[in-house]
Amino acid sequence: MSTDRDTGRGIVLVALTKDGAALARKVQGAIPKSRIHGLAGRVEDCDTAFTDTTAHLADLFAAGQAIIGICAAGILIRALAPGLDDKQNEPPVVAVSPDGIHVVPLLGGHHGANALAARVAQITSGSAAITTAGETLHGVALDDPPAGWVLANPSSAKPVMAALLAGDHPTMVIEAGNPTWLADLPIDRDGSWMIRITDRDITPSADELLLHPPTLALGVGCERDCDPHELIMLVDETLAAARLSPASVAVVTSIDVKMDEAAVHAVAAHLEVPARYFDASRLEAETPRLENPSEIVFREVGAHGVAEAAALAATGSVGALVVAKHKSARATCAVARGTGIDPANIGVARGTLSIIGTGPGDAAHRIPATDSAVAGATDLVGYGPYLDLLGAAATGKERHDFGLGAEEDRCRHALELAATGRQVALVSSGDPGIFAMASLVFELLDRDPDPAWQRIAITVHPGVSAMQLAAARAGAPLGHDFCAISLSDLLTPWPAIEARLRAAAQADFVVALYNPASRRRRQQFETARDILLAERPDDTPVVVARNLARPGEQVSIVPLAELSLDAIDMLTIVIIGNSQSKTIDGAASRWAYTPRGYAAKEQSGIQGEPRRKTRG
Repeated sequence: MSTDRDTGRGIVLVALTKDGAALARKVQGAIPKSRIHGLAGRVEDCDTAFTDTTAHLADLFAAGQAIIGICAAGILIRALAPGLDDKQNEPPVVAVSPDGIHVVPLLGGHHGANALAARVAQITSGSAAITTAGETLHGVALDDPPAGWVLANPSSAKPVMAALLAGDHPTMVIEAGNPTWLADLPIDRDGSWMIRITDRDITPSADELLLHPPTLALGVGCERDCDPHELIMLVDETLAAARLSPASVAVVTSIDVKMDEAAVHAVAAHLEVPARYFDASRLEAETPRLENPSEIVFREVGAHGVAEAAALAATGSVGALVVAKHKSARATCAVARGTGIDPANIGVARGTLSIIGTGPGDAAHRIPATDSAVAGATDLVGYGPYLDLLGAAATGKERHDFGLGAEEDRCRHALELAATGRQVALVSSGDPGIFAMASLVFELLDRDPDPAWQRIAITVHPGVSAMQLAAARAGAPLGHDFCAISLSDLLTPWPAIEARLRAAAQADFVVALYNPASRRRRQQFETARDILLAERPDDTPVVVARNLARPGEQVSIVPLAELSLDAIDMLTIVIIGNSQSKTIDGAASRWAYTPRGYAAKEQSGIQGEPRRKTRG
């Protein structure tokens, strides 16, 4: 069983000891999007804690998750053996000795494990024990080509490698691309096998291994809100007519005003490649090379072409159009060919802003979506201590620390970063939508509609709020209608807060009080207590929780009449029950709960009317 919060496909580092965790953190710092899973009770400050090592490893493997186990190889072998089935689909699994000296790819050698082992060995100053024959002899794994390359007929890789090992060297035909990774492969004009490298859409012969290099850039343009299906159909038909392989399309490109266009993202997803964007001035620079420049397009966007210009901009000066602009009713596309296209070095990506909540404090209470957002982020923005709460998950990220306050500055900085194409996580504690950053981000978007901000992909990931964990620690005080009220009057006038308190008291809501008191703001809490005390019994249970899920956590349940300001500060959350809330005293614990309803039920004995304060 585990408190697993991983949903992404980054690499998981599994540590079973304190020393193993230290090595895992070193590796994590050098491998983006990697996360540490640690054995509960032995490993602290990890992204995910688990209690059953065998079951957890088996679950990760079954989910197709790449694993680096900092443990004995036998532990990994015994855990994963029952799940071994199809070597063509198994994820990479690497065993690392706790001192980092020995790094062994156990599974998925031709699916990235060999390369991963070599990378880890470089980080740990260790030695990678590569045992796959082809890679040992020639430094090449034909069934594990570099990123961007696609093997069209994987079943032919094994017999080609077998022929190589037997001294039967293949012939090679290079029609497109620059296969530098095959430079050390022995070649023979009279070999019985042929390795063909092409971006054409062809069917390989029986004695041919077909590799598609990342040589094609697809430029697209469309009207606003174009049907994604229309653009996908246009692209598919255009590639088919030109006999170009979709597998060689390395990137989808367009003008930056299309960053938020669903059809462009749909095409990129359809082809399983990234989308990248150029501004109008960069596209206009390609005008001399356009086959179909348009004054109409220039008047609309400031460049004489979008589809052709974007494709050419992606391939650079060495590129050339292979398919000029094709049109449908509302869309256009064009294709340019380069030698080797790396999307990471082309244009800008659509920026993302993930507004996340860390929960109350420790990693065990963060939700999976939050960890995935942090893993995928290039930049973290937030109050410094909140970023510290991320622990190892923040390793390798660019931090933008802000002091207490300056909430609008944080949000504005996060938006500006994301507008440049960065992948940004704006970090709040608790839930970002409850008295936190999410509402301020949308307020800025509403108040200052910067076009660059409007094109950002924004997601909000909920977190476990303080009132939720406080309620869980105390029992179930939020079992019936409740509300949350912040007593901070920095942004809300005190008369408005007081009016809400009176309304909640009279309506008999359970009330969670956020920001109950600061060093300077004390009287408001006492006023709030008195307002609620006037409408419900003296013995109404109150949950007072401080430093939840952090060192020095304190949770107590006291009667409303005895609620004292002395124990209250900004690290405290207070939940005041309604007239029906009750306290249960056990042998070693005290619980508070609020019944599910007021309706009189003969069997339950629940009373129908709220208990009211008796007034003289």
